[in-house]
Amino acid sequence: MGLNKDSKNFLEDFNTYLLIEKNFSKHTAKAYYSDVMSYLLWLDNESCLTVTFQKVRDYLYFIQKFDYKKTTLARKIASIRTFYKYLYRERLIDTNPTVNLSAPKRPKSLPKFLTTTEIEKILSGIKIETPAGYRNRAILELLWATGMRVSELSGLNFGDLNLENNEITVFGKGAKERIVLVSERAKTYLQRYIETARPLVAKGFKLEPITDKTPVFINNTGYRLQNKTIRNVINDTVEHIELPKHVTPHMFRHSFATRLIENGADLRIVQELLGHASISNTQIYTHVSTKHLQDVFEQAHPRA
Repeated sequence: MGLNKDSKNFLEDFNTYLLIEKNFSKHTAKAYYSDVMSYLLWLDNESCLTVTFQKVRDYLYFIQKFDYKKTTLARKIASIRTFYKYLYRERLIDTNPTVNLSAPKRPKSLPKFLTTTEIEKILSGIKIETPAGYRNRAILELLWATGMRVSELSGLNFGDLNLENNEITVFGKGAKERIVLVSERAKTYLQRYIETARPLVAKGFKLEPITDKTPVFINNTGYRLQNKTIRNVINDTVEHIELPKHVTPHMFRHSFATRLIENGADLRIVQELLGHASISNTQIYTHVSTKHLQDVFEQAHPRA
């Protein structure tokens, strides 16, 4: 199998489109790039501009034999559909061969969350004796208090902070801007990190003067902290306290939303705080809350 030269160029332009215009995360863009690359390799020397609906169906039939999970298959279809939408948008094709292409229904699963006790155990398990440790505590306090995505938190600049009003401006998916609220406890940890720990995190490295564009959270060389580091912090802490759960940064977001729903928060308010484009994405937390209540009932009631 080879790769049509023009198709390769289209793929590179498509990748730029995903990152710049669609504001996809690097992880998602990489997955889409890989999916489309596999498809183009299957086409061999045939141009991607001349394929028909049936040709795309033939490819999907071809990859069925690899027994991909439904979620993986759905993403591969989404990648190809997005690629042809891009080609159509750029007027490189007259008709989109994927218009009538349907994706398999994704299995519905409830988001996993942590109890308040588990979160407090994780937070108290972070060693704050070092500047990096105090930074890590401030990070997890913010994730728990605001429901921010880890990418949103690592992307924070000083110009996004309005701590006098307990507010932070966040830029989420699709570069959509929203305001999240900060609890007094999280605010205290953040302020102390900025005032005392941050200048010491990058020991031996000269930090640039703080401006609105300066990253809030930095690594030991003074550059913006990466998402992977935050994941490693959580993994190390969970392993240290021997919590029998696989914990991800996104579970803090799920836990934040679940607590709000359990305590009677309006669904529209939760949607706004999470930055969900559709309220249907937020409604899943009502199911999580109901499931949690059922579990508690079954464990506690003698005749459940």
